[in-house]
Amino acid sequence: MNETLRTDELNPVPSYDRRHGRTMSKCAAIALFLALNVGLASTASSQELIVIQEEVPAGPLDHFFVPFAVPDGTVEIEIRHDDLSDQNILDWGLVDASGAFRGWGGGNSEPAIVGTEAASRSYLAGPIEPGTWNVVVGKAKISEMPAFYDIEIELRTTATLPAQTGRTSYVASAALESTARWYAGDLHVHSLESGDARPSIDEVATFARENGLDFVHLSDHNTVSQHDFIVDVQARHPNLLIVPGTEWTTYQGHASTFGLTTWVDHKIGQPGVTVDGAIDAVHANGALFSINHPALDLAGFCIGCAWSHDIDPTKVDGVEIGTGGWEPTGRVFTPRAITFWEGLLDAGAHAAPLGGSDDHKAGVGLGNFDSPIGSPTTMVYAEALSVAALIEGIRNNRTVVKLQGPSDPMVDMALDPPRAGDTVSAQRVILTATITGATEGSDQIRLVKNGVAEEGVDITGDPFVFEVVLESPTSNDDRYRLEVVSGQKYRTITGHFWLRYGDALPSRTTDDGGDPAPDTGAADGDVGPNSSPPGSAPRTEGGCSCSSHRNSPGPIASLWLLVTLVVVGRSRFARWRK
Repeated sequence: MNETLRTDELNPVPSYDRRHGRTMSKCAAIALFLALNVGLASTASSQELIVIQEEVPAGPLDHFFVPFAVPDGTVEIEIRHDDLSDQNILDWGLVDASGAFRGWGGGNSEPAIVGTEAASRSYLAGPIEPGTWNVVVGKAKISEMPAFYDIEIELRTTATLPAQTGRTSYVASAALESTARWYAGDLHVHSLESGDARPSIDEVATFARENGLDFVHLSDHNTVSQHDFIVDVQARHPNLLIVPGTEWTTYQGHASTFGLTTWVDHKIGQPGVTVDGAIDAVHANGALFSINHPALDLAGFCIGCAWSHDIDPTKVDGVEIGTGGWEPTGRVFTPRAITFWEGLLDAGAHAAPLGGSDDHKAGVGLGNFDSPIGSPTTMVYAEALSVAALIEGIRNNRTVVKLQGPSDPMVDMALDPPRAGDTVSAQRVILTATITGATEGSDQIRLVKNGVAEEGVDITGDPFVFEVVLESPTSNDDRYRLEVVSGQKYRTITGHFWLRYGDALPSRTTDDGGDPAPDTGAADGDVGPNSSPPGSAPRTEGGCSCSSHRNSPGPIASLWLLVTLVVVGRSRFARWRK
């Protein structure tokens, strides 16, 4: 029986070299790659070997192109590359004779191989058309001048890689479940199709499901090669939805594209390549655009991790407020990410709060600053467990971020009258929230209006019901969300709803009938929305008695940040590099 050959079988990930925080030299990594791929160089029929050694061109553009000619009859191309420096960092990709994307390995140290029926990780298989192809080179970091590079290109008339029978065009799976409910997932996960990650998609799916998740989003860097394997892997994991997408990685910021299956150019500054154009392309494909770890500013220790692009806030669908769990990373970066998020909302965005682990190892061999899949966890209220339903839930701001993981408290909001999308039009709205899984005696629930938090209310039961009556504004919209905190520690953050002035008054259930009260999710006999027994917060009216939650980190957090800078600075490929 034929077995499916995975990309990790074609490309065992070499140990890291010293420039990238790795223990194996680049030459040794290449030798290992060659040895483990049957007869790779020794039995190949080479049509031509091209060697290019040049100086990195000066100028403001972050990327440049190295052309080479591919003659008719070529069925496989291998590209070996080196930045020839311990100080400089170059990224690598490939476009074909028509200018079409054929792969982005970024910092992959092993050779890139593209053939008609197979390709190495991060690259696309397909026809090898004759003409002028280009190696794409990204100037990730140029510290040593002059800078040079070395590229060796081997053109073959006989393929060395076996055909990848499990590689097929992406087709969205049918809904894995048709129930309308909150689904748990991780919206930032890397497979080995990212140059700095090691797990197969199967490993990602297995670990995620074992951690109680319903879905994961594949966030591989600037490539779409991962999508070629989703149909095959999805069939083996019927209870875990694999969401296609990309981490759109530039040297001035990173973003996730939920549901995107086509490549979108990340080479900002090249002719016609802009941030707005990239977002428009994402939306044109029915996908969502969310800014990742926007406040992760570690200077030269983390290339492009903090967001610095000018952007139309109304085009942003989400912001990653939690990257990695609250322990150890979130205590410094989550408050800053929340401030960034609220600033976008002040400017007109309706971006949902999102969270992702940025896991690169499927929970294996985690270091002190790694977070496994599911830490944090993003809950999405969706009509079904399908890609389309999850996207609609995020678009409607029906998200809750559990900042450490699945065991953090859940906050389920109900509105009377109900929302349409993420907006309620009424003179008055009754917000009823049911909080489960909180810690009595330490956790509080806080209402946040337009980015400013009210005083917290002690959570005294499980479940705990919090209710408040909100008056609509006479102009503009007010936005509201809830958060669970424990002292200075954030545990859970909900998405917003926007309250807009309207003519209709909310209804209440009465003894003589009428419209039903909002569904809090409580079973018969549980605490309801119309009473305030133990385990409930009394209903409050009107505006906020507010205090700002946009605090700078204290001395302990600042010390932690200093330690983080030292550790992360050792490796370009630390988790926060990407």
